[in-house]
Amino acid sequence: MILCCGEALIDMIPAPVAGAVPVVDGADAQTGFVPHCGGAVFNTAIALGRLGRKTGLFTGLSRDLFGQQLAAALTASHVDHGFAERSDQPSTLAFVHLRDGHAEYHFFDENSAGASLRPDRLPELSEDVDTLFFGGISLCNGAAAETYAALAARERGRRIIMIDPNVRAGFAKDEAAYRSRLAAMVARAGIVKVSDEDLHWIYPGDAPIEEKIRQILAGEAGMGPGLVILTLGSKGAKGFLRSGPTVEVPAQVAVVADTVGAGDTFNAGFMAAATEAGVLADAASGEMDPEQLRACLGYGARAAAVTVSRPGANPPWRGELEN
Repeated sequence: MILCCGEALIDMIPAPVAGAVPVVDGADAQTGFVPHCGGAVFNTAIALGRLGRKTGLFTGLSRDLFGQQLAAALTASHVDHGFAERSDQPSTLAFVHLRDGHAEYHFFDENSAGASLRPDRLPELSEDVDTLFFGGISLCNGAAAETYAALAARERGRRIIMIDPNVRAGFAKDEAAYRSRLAAMVARAGIVKVSDEDLHWIYPGDAPIEEKIRQILAGEAGMGPGLVILTLGSKGAKGFLRSGPTVEVPAQVAVVADTVGAGDTFNAGFMAAATEAGVLADAASGEMDPEQLRACLGYGARAAAVTVSRPGANPPWRGELEN
């Protein structure tokens, strides 16, 4: 089982209210907000479940109406949410404001179910959990972020660990603590996925991208992650193995509706393909065959292409890729 560890939240997406009158002459009609399930780690879990992999989600999950919506969505995509810590605290809400085509997020996370996790309440994991995935805004702040970091530290060497930092510096209340936490978790991971923006935030300065990738691979005493995956949007993705080889795959052609959830689906596609081929452990050790790496990266790109072709984070089902 792949256990995804991180945020599950509700994106409040603006939508016009039917029949509403303009607030002032010439203004747009009033806007309401429609709740959509979201969160980078939640999206990755959903995508994995739809791609046919045995998947669970460890998060803080509310018993409120929105928490029930999240749980129902997980069940519908065959994701086990029995690992989640349930509470009466409210669900995290992210209100989306569109300005000139760009999304701005306003988070309501204080005292939420997701923020209520504590490092002294780590879940006990069964033997069938062989892989842990971390990432997203869940690594930004407070005791909840330290909980995920503590779980990664406890399980290092016992299970495969993959992390996608998916850096959201603006959400971090303490940037120094956030940087320190990410650095420690990246060092503990076997597989790290980064965008070029992530990479330049983690390693500020004008050094070439490949040099920054090698810094991650070097880790401590030359024993960093076995594989670093660099996603480049419409330019595809590259995989850098600690053993030396570099593999590149192009992006898949798609008519883009939006890019919400594309990176999360790519992560799921890669893990699903590598798990099915029995080579995820090889990736984490840096000994993966380059052609197998190419195939797994390509599957991730194909899955992501489906997601970007339709609105919102709506990953494909396995049958859609087979057809």
